[in-house]
Amino acid sequence: MNHPIRVLFLCTGNSARSQMAEGLLRSLGGPDFEVFSAGAEPKGLHPLAVEVMREAGIDISGQRSKPLDAFLGQNFDYVITVCDRARDRCPTFPGDNESIHWGFDDPAAETGDAAKLLAIFRRVRNEINERLRIWVAMQHKRLKPQ
Repeated sequence: MNHPIRVLFLCTGNSARSQMAEGLLRSLGGPDFEVFSAGAEPKGLHPLAVEVMREAGIDISGQRSKPLDAFLGQNFDYVITVCDRARDRCPTFPGDNESIHWGFDDPAAETGDAAKLLAIFRRVRNEINERLRIWVAMQHKRLKPQ
């Protein structure tokens, strides 16, 4: 593969999970990846997603919520849904892409005090990070076979 791996993360609101995944993959994957995120019903970037990513040394404050319609007609190597609702509503994208589903809890749907919400956002960020670390290592092996 001579081009960056194009990845689109999808979730319902494009406010937390897919935004965190986008920032994490940009950080973990570097120039080998071109990363985007979108939502079936964009709700705006959640401030706690920005905060927990900042804690991890990644600034996603410049990212914005986008509708998945904005990406129709584009080619991606991978379309990764990070919530069940998005998987069910995900359109077919052109090209020879692979669809992957990784279901994560929606931290933006939780209620409680600030400490509880931060803990939930951190847990989901860490779960996404762990899944991506393993996946990126596998992709790098494919890009640079021994």
